[in-house]
Parts: sequence; C-alpha cells; structure tokens
Amino acid sequence: MASELMEALKALAREKNIDEYAMLDRLESSLAATYRKILDLENETRVVLDRDSGGITVYELVPAGGTEEEPVFEERDVTPPDVSRTAAQAAKSVIVGMIRDAEREQIFDEYQDRVGDAVTGTVQQSDARYTLIKLREGVEALLPPSEQPTTERYDHNQRIKAYITEVRKTTKEPSIVVSRTHPGLLKRLFELEVPEIYDGIVEIKSVAREPGLRSKIAVSSREPGLDPVGACVGPKGSRVRMVVGELRGERIDVVPWSDDPAQFVANALSPAKVSKVLIHEAERSATVIVPDDQLSLAIGKEGQNARLAAKLTGWRIDIKSQMQAVQAGMSEAPVTVEGEVAHVEGDGRCSALSATGIRCRNRSKPGSTLCSLHDKEAVK
Repeated sequence: MASELMEALKALAREKNIDEYAMLDRLESSLAATYRKILDLENETRVVLDRDSGGITVYELVPAGGTEEEPVFEERDVTPPDVSRTAAQAAKSVIVGMIRDAEREQIFDEYQDRVGDAVTGTVQQSDARYTLIKLREGVEALLPPSEQPTTERYDHNQRIKAYITEVRKTTKEPSIVVSRTHPGLLKRLFELEVPEIYDGIVEIKSVAREPGLRSKIAVSSREPGLDPVGACVGPKGSRVRMVVGELRGERIDVVPWSDDPAQFVANALSPAKVSKVLIHEAERSATVIVPDDQLSLAIGKEGQNARLAAKLTGWRIDIKSQMQAVQAGMSEAPVTVEGEVAHVEGDGRCSALSATGIRCRNRSKPGSTLCSLHDKEAVK
C-alpha cells in the first residue's frame, strides 16, 4: 500500500471524525483474517501496517513451545507479492464499515441527548405492529402501539410531533423510541406555543393526560401580575387551540397551580365550581363539597374530570354534593327560609340554596354570607 493511500486514509479519518489509530488497527485485523484465508495457512496470522510508508508485512504465527497458559510463537514472514492490491480492497471494506459505525455513533449521541424532547417527523409506515417516523435522512424513530392514543390513525407522509422516550444502541441503527401519549409531549407543545413558558416566566407545575381524550395542566407565574392561565390560553384561545390541533382534538384544561392543597384541588376540578375542600394530610386525600348542580360536572363523564384532577394534584379526591355533605354531617344542615331558600357555608358566593338544592350564583354582601336579595328575605 503506497504512502499516498495511507495519507488518503488518514485524511478520510479526519473528515469523518473517525479515530485514525482505531481504523488502522481494525484494518490490520481485517487483513490478517483475509491473508490467512488467501494463503491457506494453518496458523493464526498477524499483519503489520507501517503508519508512515503504508508498507504491509504478513506474519504466520507458528507455535514454538511454551505452556498452554503462555504459548510462544515464531513469526514467519509470508508476505505475498501482490499484498498492496489485496490490502486496498480490504481497506475499502474496513473504511465503509467504520464510517457506518461512526455515523451510527453520532446519531446515538445526538438523540441520546434529546431524550425528553419533542421531535417532528414524517410517517413512513404504519400498521398494527408499529409506526415508523422519519426524523431526517437516514434516521427513523419507532412509535409503538402502546405509545399511540387509541383515537389516532396515521397516514403515509403525514407530519406529526412526538416525544423521545428512549434511545438505545443495537447491532444496526440506534433504536429511537417516541411517544404520542407521554405527558411530556403536552409540556413540549406548550413550550413551542407559549413564549412565557419557553422563557421560564410561566412554569408548568404538573400534567395529567388521558391521551386523545382530555388533559389538565397546572401552571404558575414567576412574574407578579402575569396571569399564567391567560398566557397559556392566548388571545381568543389561539395558543391552546394550536396544541389541541396537534393532539387531534384532545380537550385541555389549563388551571392555576397553588401551594395550598385545598385551593389546588378546587382549581383542578375546573370547570366545576367548588364550595369547600377538606384536606386529610395523613391520608393525602381531599373531600370536596360542590353545589348540587355541579356534582356531575365535577365528576365528569365516567369519572374523567375527577380522575384527572387526582392525577394532577397527587391527592385522592372524594366529591360530594352539598346535600350529601349535609347528610354525612360534613356541613351544617340547611335552614329553610319561608319554605323556599336554605343557607349553607360558602366561598364568597351567596350561600342561599333553593328548595331544590341549587345554590345562588350572586356574590355575598360584605360581612354577610348572603347576597342583597336573600339577605332581605332572611330579615323578613
């Protein structure tokens, strides 16, 4: 092998970011196996490649005594006359393999650092077994059925966003696993749409998802006076609408986070209105009392709203209507006024209940639990 070829190999190693010494060591090992086969040798061979001149010497390792633990070999020069031509062919194969390995390593390093990020790709193949997403030329990600919302189907060449959950090495290309169900995807999508989140002014404190159906996120602001919910929703709902669109209609509730567990639980049950929250610290549970007309809304269809609120807050939540709370002794019994109105403890709203158990929606008067109308009725 001429010195010119050796220089070319070294230049290629630098260009492809391949370790030059590792490449030449691998080339020597490859040549040793090749020459043992070509020369039909009984013993192992060793190849020495001169790093400067490119000269090649082939040795047969002939046993020359020693012990089983420490055998001694005699090196016999068996270099064939056409050694350079064979070496050039072997070098091409080794270089191609090392370039491929280097590219795989670069892909692994790049995407290993991006675990927890959202990526955009194009659907290449989708069936009951798996969905392949092309992230860029030569790089594909796997979207397993377990990471797909049951409400979603994918078309060829469709562009979608996904969340990287795992990157691992394999004997071939690195395995990149992505998800469309992970709560982290919702966080990343809001980061893309809400500058205040990206800049760290608004923080997403917790996320709860039932993928494809409904989600809740709790947000707080590090800047006094900035409404974190309003920032996430955007003008006329424009920001949250973009996230909903990317998640194909998944309903999203954005609620304010609070370090007061009772207030946080009440917020998490939005859009239902809450009258009172009783916190049981030892059991990490909360009993929530809601107006009678808010019970079904607080629980949600098939318990979805309550279930998501529990995931969001980390508290077990038991929801009771006002009447149920009274019957259980958790609230004062209603006091009937003229057979039409009852009064209960409130939260700034008028505490009057109608005979059917529906709570008045007016604000209470300062220093009173009743609004102006029901306060007058109570005085009569």
